Amino acid sequence: FMISIVPGGFGAVVRFDWSHAFHDPVEFASLLIETMFMIDVQIAMVGYLVTMKPLDAQIRTANPHLAAWVAALICYPPFILMGGGGVLDYHHNGAEWPHWLAGQDVLLWIWAVALVILTGIYAWATVAFGLRFSNLTYRGVLTNGPYRFTRHPAYLSKNAYWWLAGLPFLTTSGSWVDAIRNTALLAIVSGVYYWRARTEEKHLLAEDAKYREYHAWMAEHGPITRTLRKLTRALTPRSPAAQPAE
Repeated sequence: FMISIVPGGFGAVVRFDWSHAFHDPVEFASLLIETMFMIDVQIAMVGYLVTMKPLDAQIRTANPHLAAWVAALICYPPFILMGGGGVLDYHHNGAEWPHWLAGQDVLLWIWAVALVILTGIYAWATVAFGLRFSNLTYRGVLTNGPYRFTRHPAYLSKNAYWWLAGLPFLTTSGSWVDAIRNTALLAIVSGVYYWRARTEEKHLLAEDAKYREYHAWMAEHGPITRTLRKLTRALTPRSPAAQPAE
C-alpha cells in the first residue's frame, strides 16, 4: 500500500508549477502539503521494509486487542470507511476550503499556512519514528519530536487538518441536513482516531514501564495533552460523590 503511493506523490511534486507556488495561497499549500506527504510516506515505507533486529527496529509485540485492529483497518484500503462513497464519507455536497474562501486573500493565506503547519506536524511525527514506524506493533517508545508536546501528535494534526480543510458544516446545496450529516460523520471519523489512540495506549501501557512513565508525565506536564485532559474533564459529567448514611 505504501509503495503504491510513493510514485504518485513524487510525480505530483515533480510536475508542479513552482512559478505559481508563492503567489497563490492554494498552490503554495498544495505544493508543500504534497511534498510533506511524499516524505512522510517514503519514511513510513522504509520503516515497514526494515523491520529487523540488527537495526533495533524489530517488532517487540503486536497489539493483541481486536478493537485496535478493527479501528486501524477501517482507516486503510481495502476496508477504509472514510473514502469517497464510504460509510463515513463526510463530503456529501461539500467543498474544500479554496471554494469557501475564494476571493478572500487574507483568509486563504491564513488557511494555507495553518494547513501546511498541521501537515508538517503530521510528517514530523513520522520522521520521529524513523525506522521504527509501524501500526499495531510495539517497536520502542518515542518521547522526542512532536511527542514531547502531546501524545498522538499525528492523529491530532491529521484530524485538525480534516476539519480545517473540509469545513463539513458548509455545503454547496445549502441544506442543513447535509451540513449536520457531514459534521456528524467527520466527528465519528475523529472518534475512530480517538479509539485507535486509546487501544494503542492500552497495548503500550501493558508492555513498557517507560511508556507508563511517559503517559503519566504527559498527562500532567504535556502542553497539549494536559490541556486536552482538562477540557475533557470539564466537559465530562461527574457522578456525585457518595455521601455517608446518617
